[in-house]
Amino acid sequence: MCGIAGFHTGKMNKEDSLSAVHLMNERMIHRGPDAEGTYFDEGSGICLGHRRLSIQDISNNGAQPMISHGERYVIAYNGEIYNAPELKKLLEKEGYVSDWRGSSDTEILLELISSYGVHRTLTLIKGMFAFALLDREDKTLTLARDRVGEKPLYYGLCGEDLIFGSDIDVIRAYPGFIPEIDKEALNLYLRYGFIPAPHSIYKGIYKVMPGTYITFASPFMEGGSNIYYDLATEYSHGKNEGRFTGSFTEAVDELERTMKTAVKSELLSDVPLGAFLSGGIDSSAVVALMQSVVSDPVKTFTIGFEDKKYDESDAAEAIAKHLGTDHTILTISEKELLDVVPLMADIYTEPFADSSEIPTYLVSKLAKSKVTVSLSGDAGDELFGGYNTYWKTAALYNKLSSFPGGLKKTAGSILSNSSTNDIYRTAGCLKAKDIANLHEAVCYDMTPMSPSHIRQPLLLQNELKAGSAAPEDEMMLRDLLRYHPDDILVKVDRAGMAVSLENRVPMLDTEVLSLAYSLPVKYKIGREDSGNVISKYVLKEMLYRYVPKELMDRPKKGFSVPLNKWLCSGPVHDMAWDILTDSRLVADGLIDKAWLAKLMKLFERKNLNTSLLWSVFVLEQWYRKYHATA
Repeated sequence: MCGIAGFHTGKMNKEDSLSAVHLMNERMIHRGPDAEGTYFDEGSGICLGHRRLSIQDISNNGAQPMISHGERYVIAYNGEIYNAPELKKLLEKEGYVSDWRGSSDTEILLELISSYGVHRTLTLIKGMFAFALLDREDKTLTLARDRVGEKPLYYGLCGEDLIFGSDIDVIRAYPGFIPEIDKEALNLYLRYGFIPAPHSIYKGIYKVMPGTYITFASPFMEGGSNIYYDLATEYSHGKNEGRFTGSFTEAVDELERTMKTAVKSELLSDVPLGAFLSGGIDSSAVVALMQSVVSDPVKTFTIGFEDKKYDESDAAEAIAKHLGTDHTILTISEKELLDVVPLMADIYTEPFADSSEIPTYLVSKLAKSKVTVSLSGDAGDELFGGYNTYWKTAALYNKLSSFPGGLKKTAGSILSNSSTNDIYRTAGCLKAKDIANLHEAVCYDMTPMSPSHIRQPLLLQNELKAGSAAPEDEMMLRDLLRYHPDDILVKVDRAGMAVSLENRVPMLDTEVLSLAYSLPVKYKIGREDSGNVISKYVLKEMLYRYVPKELMDRPKKGFSVPLNKWLCSGPVHDMAWDILTDSRLVADGLIDKAWLAKLMKLFERKNLNTSLLWSVFVLEQWYRKYHATA
């Protein structure tokens, strides 16, 4: 795992360019503390920077930016290619490469591109990655990102200079860059608590979309975007011609096979490796499969909480004992959680309000004390129907579908005038035109306090292309397209990179994804004879082959912190009220003063709008660190 940076300039000489990219590299030392590399190509004016976290081939043979054997291509690459060994054999078999400098996946990636071109290479590789590739012959620059957005990559213009990097802070470091807050992105943040791609917090700076590569040619001010993996199309294929037709038991067998293969491929590392174990279904499944394919005890890590309402460490310990892992538990006090709050702007250098970022950072820090790579169970909810909102919203959708459209619209309009949160939310549900709108209304807690310009949902362009798809499938796809890459994966990447820990997500393996897309909803969200819902049905049944059901059969607690309690009283309340009553956002015209005062007053009097208030507090912290001058 690493960090990349770079730019195209027609103004600076080699010495100044290398100095500038060094400044950009300095902003992401945490992403790559082991080494720094820089490269400048006078023929094109492209400068590349790299910070290295050594995982595979930790010798200098894996150093970057790396030049291909034929010297045509130069790459700055962040990530891991899990099927690199197989692709190395393919290159040798077909006679493209016979002599290797080292054993890094970077070298294999470069030679794949040299042999097959960018597009075919991207369809061949399995992994998480973002890279910048200079073609010295054609004088082009290509920016590419993995299929589902595990690794970040920002890009945009500074005057006439193209700039790019793994972190928004890298962009800020480019000499002459003048950041301007993008108010559309700000509105999206206030709605969702994160900034969805391709937007960034700054006007003119964008995120490369998952499954996409962009190629720039001279003068490097505009790029051609190419999609090599369209998640919505692949999902639709799984629902139609690629649908799974076997029995439920056969589905469990196939899931076990594909996930075990994925886990095994992601154990490739030249440094110590472990796994997060929260005690939930997803992380337990990953750890169980890890332990089944290795001989030594897997190092597992759990964060416990003094507040038992949020604590699952006892359950995690019992699972670890059953599986025989080398388990470490760290019980966190409320003070230790609170101590992370002021660090959020440093860790998440773009506004980000998912409060589970706090325990995620702490468990990453714990894991880093013993390993450099950790596997997690992320994506289980989005792939296998783990969120209760899927089946509850589907049931609500079916119920509302029986009501006359005119009646719903009229009732929704009347209720929209309410100042009560629950009634206002009901109005949003009544006015929903389809399952996409209803999903937005249910998942994102719009209230009468939401500014009018953020009440309308951001609907995705690439919806599910399958008219007969179940509502649950449509909602899972929507989460995979936006919530998962722009919230969950951002949270995990930034938390891990803050402590120089690489995090891997086996459930995002290409074969696991394809299988999950193909399964019928009833295999993901099952029903007991009593009518009770079984979320993640097929995943649970696979896990029960390794862990007794009685160890897993308990209510889900999640990985959250007591936001409402924190904002009601104590140090977070005091910190929030101190900075919000003297808001720099208000002073600079980014948030309305009267609106903010009313938001704070409603929370104090009626305990309303917790998520929205937290988002504004996080935004204010971020803004003060990076922009406010007084």
